[in-house]
Amino acid sequence: MAALPDRFADPPPKGALFDLRDLQPEHLEPLLKEEIEGWRSGLEWDFRASADLVKRFVQVRALNGFALLEGGARNATVAGYCYYVAEEGKGLIGDFYVREGSRTVENENRLLEAVLESMFRTPGMRRVEAQMLMLSSHVNRPIPFPRWCRMFPRSFFLIPVASGALPAREPAGSEILPWTAHLSEEAARLIAHSYKGHVDSQINDQYRSAAGALRFLANIVQFPGCGLFSAPASFAARDRVTGAVCGISLASMVAPDVGHITQLCVAPSHRGRGLGYELLRRSLDALASQGCRCASLTVTTDNQAAIRLYESIGFRSRRDFAAFVWEMG
Repeated sequence: MAALPDRFADPPPKGALFDLRDLQPEHLEPLLKEEIEGWRSGLEWDFRASADLVKRFVQVRALNGFALLEGGARNATVAGYCYYVAEEGKGLIGDFYVREGSRTVENENRLLEAVLESMFRTPGMRRVEAQMLMLSSHVNRPIPFPRWCRMFPRSFFLIPVASGALPAREPAGSEILPWTAHLSEEAARLIAHSYKGHVDSQINDQYRSAAGALRFLANIVQFPGCGLFSAPASFAARDRVTGAVCGISLASMVAPDVGHITQLCVAPSHRGRGLGYELLRRSLDALASQGCRCASLTVTTDNQAAIRLYESIGFRSRRDFAAFVWEMG
């Protein structure tokens, strides 16, 4: 590993935290290599594009967050890191990873607490959201700032895919069309309506309004956090009478041979008609046609209706994790 900056010449205490803006990409390189392998072996995701973005932002000193260092001045290594973004009174934890040999609740919480404290000091900050798939445990563990924190158990599901593996079913009262960008505003209104009062709107407050849902959709399409958006594997449904968008299934590629369902949403008026199944079936079939051998999605444990659908067609839980929300005042 490259030497630390001169001002860190004294041996750092165990579990020392440094601002990511004081480090260089080469300081993070060994840790990112381990993280890439962790995402590949644990979740079938190719994390390399995200790791490259981390290094580019560190290079220009534009990544807010902290690194956890261990070892002496001459052999210090980065044992973990976490970065965040903050805008309009809300903070988002972008990534969180502590290497396997240093992965203790104490080290994780030390890093997480530093990041949260930094965000809480941001003027106007009211809410922080996080979904940390690489956190070692989310059950019965202490968490920083517990009086402000709510935890929502979630699962990461996987399914093997093959063209024609699932039988087609004609959904009553709707027709399914290929996804196009001009559907975004209608889809955003659908999301806001469908998630009203839903547990997922407590996890992601963008679901609470059409404007927020439109930003959410833009993030899915434009940024690689959930993979490279796949228009051929994304679909929308219209009501045959009103013409309104009544369902969507959006997909991305998270590895050359792995897909991910980023959003599956059906209007309350069209649930129980087989529309969710057929939208999902078409996305999975299209992903298989693109060369995917498997596909993933995430679901909140309280959403039992969705879990029943996923398990009925062959999805199986690969990892349990949690969404965290810290809300002040």
